[in-house]
Amino acid sequence: MKRKVWVVIIITLAATGLVLKGTPSQALDARTVAPASSAVITSTVAPRNIILFIGDGMGTEHIRAAGMYQHGSAGTLTLESLPYTSTMTTYAADNPVTDSAASATAMATGHKVANGVLSIAYPGDERELETLLERFHTHCKRAGLVTTTPATNATPAAFGAHEFSRSYYNNIANDYLTQTRPDILFGGGGYGLNPTNAASAGYTVVLDRASMQALTPPLTGRVSGQFGVTNLPYEYDYFVGTDPGYTTLPHLSEMVTTALTLLENAPNGFFLMVEGGRIDHAAHANHITRTVFEVLEFDRAVAVAYTWALSRTDTLLIVTADHETGGLRIIANNGAGNFPTVTWTSTGHTAAAVPVYAWGVNAELATQVHDNTDIYQLATAGLSATPLCTPTPVRIVTFRGRPHFDVPTFQRSNGRTLKR
Repeated sequence: MKRKVWVVIIITLAATGLVLKGTPSQALDARTVAPASSAVITSTVAPRNIILFIGDGMGTEHIRAAGMYQHGSAGTLTLESLPYTSTMTTYAADNPVTDSAASATAMATGHKVANGVLSIAYPGDERELETLLERFHTHCKRAGLVTTTPATNATPAAFGAHEFSRSYYNNIANDYLTQTRPDILFGGGGYGLNPTNAASAGYTVVLDRASMQALTPPLTGRVSGQFGVTNLPYEYDYFVGTDPGYTTLPHLSEMVTTALTLLENAPNGFFLMVEGGRIDHAAHANHITRTVFEVLEFDRAVAVAYTWALSRTDTLLIVTADHETGGLRIIANNGAGNFPTVTWTSTGHTAAAVPVYAWGVNAELATQVHDNTDIYQLATAGLSATPLCTPTPVRIVTFRGRPHFDVPTFQRSNGRTLKR
């Protein structure tokens, strides 16, 4: 009973503004909320490789603003050149305005959950929802998560962890290292993940650009790139010289380059999720210069993957966002090299639909994507329902919902250690 009370408290806090900084709507039950799209996306073929890019907080206007600054007009970014497009809704099970945990969970599992929840059926029967990373592991594919935020942040965590709260950083790290086991885990360090616990779990740990780029294929083990102890720097701050972080830390495009180098010869292909996480942070602050530079680096990362994939016939590339942040509106295009004149209507997330772009095997099915739960269907279209592999890490005991954040284990009176 106490466990359920604390779960309700945690979800209520998330909905009332810890995550969204907004006013909650009337609560909805995930079991009674149908996704906006009821179509089932199917195919007779499955891509060998699936690369999913998520621009956190990146709405249509964010993309247009970056194109105007870089090229003088909208519609000019690499991601916008992908041939198949759509827009999708992003609402959570308990709120028309999602947070990153709920939206990433929808994409990772095909299920709606409450804000703040990571790949657990809540509201619902509270079972762990199989993620794309786990699904592809059962098909003998390697899988990687790359982000410009700490690696245990909400978006990557939805693909590699199962927790009632996105704030359980130690638990998320423990899920990565002992249960879901991403083959590549690149992002900021800290927040539950450190070189010692990763190394003890069998990961090769790299801490800077040079050591990351020194990694050579084939990938025979697992790699944890822990770059700094928090978010990676804003691209704009490095550009103007106020943050020297990128003198030693890798840009998102460089992390993608290394990830593809390590994964490209995987015997059965791979799944790679890449997040441009600081677009959201810049938009929360209504900071157009940082927003534009984050979108441009995200687009460079997309260009790396797109260029890599163009010589192949076995890859699906998807680019989208988890939600829009800031209610950005462009008032005037001021030409290349000048930031557009804009207005912001919010410092939080909004319910605006976000764009979807796709290229490659099954990319034409992206036109059927109308809700974030459809991303899971698009990524798995054509995949056999029969597992080919059995991943070895298995959670023996599941115990969740304790009220203390960031404490990964506790001891029962009989001495047995359980995960919360």
